[in-house]
Amino acid sequence: MVERISVSFVCQRCLQPLLLNPSLNNINCHTLAELSLPICSSQDIDLESQTNSLDTFVPAFKLVDSTNGSNGFCLLGKDESLNSKGHQMKVYAQLFDFLSSNSGIDHPLCEECTDTLLDMMDKELKNTKQDFQEYSDFLKTLDSESNSEEDLEFLTKELNDLKCEEDKLLGELSALKRKEHDIDEEIQAAEEEKEKIKQDEEKYWSEYCKYQHELAQTDEQQKSLELQLQYSLSQLNKFKNTNVFNATFHIWHSGHFGTINNFRLGTLPSAPVDWSEINAAWGQTALLLTALARKLNLTFQRYRIVPYGNHSYIEDTMERKNLPLFASGGAKFFWDTKFDMAMVAFLDCLQQFKEELEKGDSEFHLPYNMDSKGKIEDETTGNTYSVKYQFNSQEQWTKALKFMLTNLKWGLAWVSSQFKNQFQDL
Repeated sequence: MVERISVSFVCQRCLQPLLLNPSLNNINCHTLAELSLPICSSQDIDLESQTNSLDTFVPAFKLVDSTNGSNGFCLLGKDESLNSKGHQMKVYAQLFDFLSSNSGIDHPLCEECTDTLLDMMDKELKNTKQDFQEYSDFLKTLDSESNSEEDLEFLTKELNDLKCEEDKLLGELSALKRKEHDIDEEIQAAEEEKEKIKQDEEKYWSEYCKYQHELAQTDEQQKSLELQLQYSLSQLNKFKNTNVFNATFHIWHSGHFGTINNFRLGTLPSAPVDWSEINAAWGQTALLLTALARKLNLTFQRYRIVPYGNHSYIEDTMERKNLPLFASGGAKFFWDTKFDMAMVAFLDCLQQFKEELEKGDSEFHLPYNMDSKGKIEDETTGNTYSVKYQFNSQEQWTKALKFMLTNLKWGLAWVSSQFKNQFQDL
């Protein structure tokens, strides 16, 4: 079993427990009295200036005033002979208090902290010796210098000559400053006169240009008003004879492609079309169908078309989701069915528009039949084409879109003929 060691004190700097030397047990009252005599003044060593070498020192405190060990020492473990050692602990405390009072440093200290303190004191001693040597050398230098009377007279004469030269130069400097001041005043007066002339010139030309401008306006005012009147009348006649829908939405074809405002709707292996152009064509198509439906006061069932340029979409009001009328192609597009659902929804809206037209004119029919599943039929050949892109050939998809634009163009022509005199309200 390991022998238990009782620790009574800790280092006042690093707070590590200390094991006292057994020789301290032989200290008696006479030894304490001798040790209580002052060793050295605490002012002999400037400890405050050595904060970089050792932690900041604080005034020493008395261990004998400590009762619970929190101010400098502590008792660890349980010792049955605690009462018998009370006097010995008091002697230790008095000893450390004597050391702390004479040195200005709290005791006890461990061996490492003591070495640090000794290094600091050695450094202070070395610096003091060096300062002493420098002062001694300087004193010897001063004593070795000789101030003879001849040297003093020479220096006095040289000083007087320099003072005379200084007075002469100061006089010349004052004269030059006065001359410079006079020249600056003349320059300032000339600059003010120049600025005044410049302002008068600018004022004259400003008034001249103003009167010239007013004269030109007066001469041209009547002609301008006459030309504006003529132009307004010609524009009015032009607008009266202009079909707003035809002017805004030009539906035509370019080879196998149906086009709207020169944007091709569809793509072919032999003539690929960039998706940005296809998306723009869908945006124009969505805007046209929305405008035609608004003209007829038609509200589509289940769907709401939202024209938004090349990012147009259809809102499914029943399922509360948006179906994009645009795509970017690539692998992601082939697995996304929302674009196909959007085109089917658009064809459904076009079918509702067709039914609304047939209510107002039973003899009117679109050239291609459509259904709500995204199919469009060519009655002349009996072939059916799908507006879905997925699992469909590019040729058939492009032809279906071309037929869809054709139906939309027919609907546009019918609305234009029925509301010819009301386009100015759009």
